[in-house]
Amino acid sequence: MKIREATKNDVPQMVSLMEQLGYPTALEQFKQRFEKIFTNPCYHTLIAEFEDQIVGMAGLCTDLFYEHDGSYVRIVAFVVDSKYRRKGIGKKLMQEIESWARDQGFIAIALNSGNRKERKDAHQFYLSIGFEAKSIGYGKVLT
Repeated sequence: MKIREATKNDVPQMVSLMEQLGYPTALEQFKQRFEKIFTNPCYHTLIAEFEDQIVGMAGLCTDLFYEHDGSYVRIVAFVVDSKYRRKGIGKKLMQEIESWARDQGFIAIALNSGNRKERKDAHQFYLSIGFEAKSIGYGKVLT
């Protein structure tokens, strides 16, 4: 298995992964979205490859704390292809995120995950690798 930085050529496989994450989108729409993400220095996207297949991805965004000194990484998208789960790919991807974050000088990693039944296994995974459930997230769509 190999973890590497995403490229624009990975977009078609990333669309499939985003759909599995619960966010279906058209290929052309995601191409445009990823172009903005790819060129923004606050974002970093990692890809997990297994047997020459893209089987996972992590979308990261960096930010500053208000509440103390330093900066952190927020995982804004994290998914392993359903056919490849429970094979250590998610754990390896998280280890790479942590390594990259430390190398960049970040002091913490945060993520939000929906309170839906289909996220229960993901929540257990995050707890098993050292994350703590700390808050409730809220959102509001502005029309």
